[in-house]
Amino acid sequence: MPSPEAHGGVGGTLDFSAKEVLTFDCYGTLIDWESGILNAVRPILRQHDLEAPDERVLELFAELESSAEADTYRPYTEILASVMRGLGSRLGFTATSADAADLAESVGEWPAFPDSPQALIALKRKFKLAIISNIDDELFAASNRHLGVEFDWIVTAQQARSYKPATNNFRVAFERIGLPTERLLHVAQSLFHDHVPARSLGLDTVWVNRRHGRPGSGATPPASAQPTLEVPDMRTLAELLSPPSGA
Repeated sequence: MPSPEAHGGVGGTLDFSAKEVLTFDCYGTLIDWESGILNAVRPILRQHDLEAPDERVLELFAELESSAEADTYRPYTEILASVMRGLGSRLGFTATSADAADLAESVGEWPAFPDSPQALIALKRKFKLAIISNIDDELFAASNRHLGVEFDWIVTAQQARSYKPATNNFRVAFERIGLPTERLLHVAQSLFHDHVPARSLGLDTVWVNRRHGRPGSGATPPASAQPTLEVPDMRTLAELLSPPSGA
């Protein structure tokens, strides 16, 4: 039987036996939003007779989305409309209302990472699961169809009326879950949106480094944080936290 402690790739030792609830970011961690974003934006660019490198599109998305989310709360569909207008301005075209609608409507079709559903099912056998996501309720419901598990708590930006990296989103989750922070473990890809605020609140965190081996920070702004543990994917996390019976 493996030890209930694991040594983190970027941090110290994490005592899994102390944890009861895993809280997750969704997009970038469980849902492959970079593929989803690019699959939605590429056809729009072609309609305007334009091309742009994928990493440039993701970098612009990160900048424009985080800027829009830092203002007074607006629904995520409106955030995406702002992002699309910004992409047009930066890349040299005038984004239409149809372009904005196409990006927003694509969210429900963004695919889950192949390892996410089985990992979540395995983890659900041992832990309660929660979502803390920068999204609207309706859009998350569409994405959740791809994940194959029922979460015990779902906290969206629409409910919190704020967007991560605001700590308010985590505080709303804490209030609903009703456990001390030492019983929680936050799992996320984005250093900027998740690890910086979660660590500031005293949470242990797991960095699911989906971009390991790739330069840049993709669709999230760059940030510096010290997660407790780093894994390359959800499958690895599930193997650590919920090893096969008899292992």
